[in-house]
Amino acid sequence: METLNYKVLESTGYNGYILKDAPVKVMQFGEGNFLRAFVDYFFDIANEKAGYNGKVKLVQPIANFPQMADWINEQEGLYTLYLRGSEKGQKVDAKRVISCVHDCVCPYSEGKWDEVLALARSEDLEIVVSNTTEAGIAYTQGDSQFDQVPPNSFPAKLTRVLFERYKAFNGAADKGLVILSCELIDNNGKELQKCCNNYAKDWNLDAAFIDWMNNANTFCSTLVDRIVPGRIRDPKEMAALEEANGYTDKALDVGEVFGGTFQTQELNLTQHFWRPYASRSTRPCVLPDNECWCRPG
Repeated sequence: METLNYKVLESTGYNGYILKDAPVKVMQFGEGNFLRAFVDYFFDIANEKAGYNGKVKLVQPIANFPQMADWINEQEGLYTLYLRGSEKGQKVDAKRVISCVHDCVCPYSEGKWDEVLALARSEDLEIVVSNTTEAGIAYTQGDSQFDQVPPNSFPAKLTRVLFERYKAFNGAADKGLVILSCELIDNNGKELQKCCNNYAKDWNLDAAFIDWMNNANTFCSTLVDRIVPGRIRDPKEMAALEEANGYTDKALDVGEVFGGTFQTQELNLTQHFWRPYASRSTRPCVLPDNECWCRPG
């Protein structure tokens, strides 16, 4: 059986929404099941319902599974998402082929970090999303160098990305990015911002850049909620789905139908696309900027 891609999908007669060509507007650190079943689902809905017309470039934050990038790229960014559960008392098992992903890069592979920095210089880039696990937002003095390819930690990578953008646009205030941290730590956006400031100081970057980083960019703190089992482990169920779909899909993903995102009021994304076009089971909420939350134990 053939592997999922645009041509194969068309040959199956799939009649759902698909967006093949659009500018890359989102840089996403993290290619795992959760972000692909949650944030990328929302971007896909935004493309369909709100005309967002944007693609997402996935960046692997660590180098432990470069094969995942190969699988996603072999499928031209496409993957099948099943949202399962119940809504309004009815069982839900909804299939959607997600087409908002442009490609996936492992920045530890030769030449791929240059691709990340090239995107940082793009006029089209608007948003950075991350989920690098609870340990991902951390600063350790001396663990990452400015000219390292790539820097070790995620906050160091982001600092380098922001500096590249700052240089490309001569510090223009309107070229800052919205940064959505989805890591499950308290005040994740503010903690990430602190780490970036520490790296900028360690690297002796210009005070003007540090001011731009803190004032032209918006570091949002979020709390995200969706159960994501991820891949299907039952080989019989997987075989049956492949037979029904007419293709193999190494990036197939499964999530619960309910999804929620909570964010501080630094940026009210609900005024963009998530609230008007998501279902009753996928509602964002905005919290006061001084609101604090704790991860369930």
